[in-house]
Amino acid sequence: MLRLLSIRNFVVVDALDVEFDAGFSVLTGETGAGKSILLDALALLLGDRFELRQLRPGAARAELAAAFDVGTQTAARDWLAARELESGTELLLRRVLDAQGKSRAWINGRPATLAQLAEVGALLLDLHGQHAHQALAGAGAQRELLDGYGSLAPLAAEVAAAWRGWRDAVERRDAAAANARATAEERARLADRQHDLAALALAPGEWDELAAAQRRLANAAGLIDATTQASIALSEGDDALATRIAQLIHRLTQAAQFDPALAAIVDLVSPAAIQLDEAARALRDYQRRLDLDPEDLARVEARLGAIHDLARKHRVRHEDLPSLQEATAQRLRGLDDATDTAALAQAVDETLARYDALARKLGEGRKAAAKSLSTRVSTTMHELAMAGGRLEIALNPESAPTSHGRESVEFRIATHPKQPVGPLSHVASGGELARVALAIHVAAGDVGDIPTLVFDEVDTGIGGPVAATVGRMLQALGTRRQVLCVTHLPQVAAHADHHFRVARTGDGEQVASELALLAATARIDELARMLAGSAITSKTRAHAKELYEQHRRST
Repeated sequence: MLRLLSIRNFVVVDALDVEFDAGFSVLTGETGAGKSILLDALALLLGDRFELRQLRPGAARAELAAAFDVGTQTAARDWLAARELESGTELLLRRVLDAQGKSRAWINGRPATLAQLAEVGALLLDLHGQHAHQALAGAGAQRELLDGYGSLAPLAAEVAAAWRGWRDAVERRDAAAANARATAEERARLADRQHDLAALALAPGEWDELAAAQRRLANAAGLIDATTQASIALSEGDDALATRIAQLIHRLTQAAQFDPALAAIVDLVSPAAIQLDEAARALRDYQRRLDLDPEDLARVEARLGAIHDLARKHRVRHEDLPSLQEATAQRLRGLDDATDTAALAQAVDETLARYDALARKLGEGRKAAAKSLSTRVSTTMHELAMAGGRLEIALNPESAPTSHGRESVEFRIATHPKQPVGPLSHVASGGELARVALAIHVAAGDVGDIPTLVFDEVDTGIGGPVAATVGRMLQALGTRRQVLCVTHLPQVAAHADHHFRVARTGDGEQVASELALLAATARIDELARMLAGSAITSKTRAHAKELYEQHRRST
């Protein structure tokens, strides 16, 4: 919702800051006072092109800013978050225009492009009037409004998801066909690698076991020599340790007969004799197992060489060969799935069938919603001085599946009986265009996410009861949205929740526009001016008071 509009040095406005509230607000004033300047400023903040004539004469630059409350506007907040521009619940748009025709823009204090202003602005505010932005003129907005009116938005989301699924299936099929040669070459390389790895059949931990065996076999001669010398020293030589310690124990045992104190020493030495015997026995067992067969060494070294060569061939470490084998098998399985032409074609057919079923259901819902909405809008148009006018909602078949279904949506309007229906954007009169937009918003009820609607020239060419109807509709619309309207008609202004008066001040050379929010008494005076012009009488004021009391919203 628009909270604040700030203008500096723009057209005839020197400095203006105006705060807006929820509900229905009108802007009134004498012709040429500058009522539409506020709308022009909003349009520039939404990305319109700047013209030098819009710069206040003598000023070096113009500055425009608008603050919006986006606390409940999910779409706007998501847009800001996606671009890291969020700043709590407030959105600030700012634009500076200089005398050289250059402009700069900011969103929440960060530099922005005009395209970004237009994108976020389309989520915040919709202008209706001559040469104004109209979100309703876009095909996407018309489709979303129709789907919202018919409660078809969830089904439309399913159709979009089904379309993405179908497109993914088509892309996988087409990619497989386009990459068939490259895939075949990759499969051949992987098959060769898989064959090499399977032929090697490397077991987990085998490299470490082979390396240990190779070290043992390569040093077998040295091991035999060492164990032979050790065996001689332990038990087989004339001066063997086992023999000498046995003799020592025998002498000490005999001596202990004469001095029992030596028995304790014998007990300390005896375990050494036992350990020497065990060591000698273990050494003899090791010598029997030690193999000097050169063929065994050759076999181990050949196996190590084969493992090393294959690791080098595939540029991995020898310990990574088992994981490479698993990755190769997995990639081959993936290629088989990706190049299964029958399965890929079937996936395309299945996803398209699902899409078509949902799209047909959506199309049927749109037909019913289009009939209902067009009838309601046409009826409302008749109430707005467009007798014989009508809205037709065309559902044009698409030549190929689209994310929004099998048909496009186009609002076609005729504002009088003899006029052929044409696109909404081709309605010639700004007043008629604004009233058509009003009729659509009123008929569509609460459908739509744009929080602020601005109408200019909505009362052009009407008066009397029709003007009161316009005011009543805008007042009702103000209960659901924030509505701003520039009007010349007291019957419209009397319905407003908030009334702003734009006045022109100064002499012929220095002219400025000022804006004021009117209290009840001032509102009656302004309504009297709108009824009678400059010659306001007590009768005119009484009529204005009656009009105000009759049409203001009950509190």
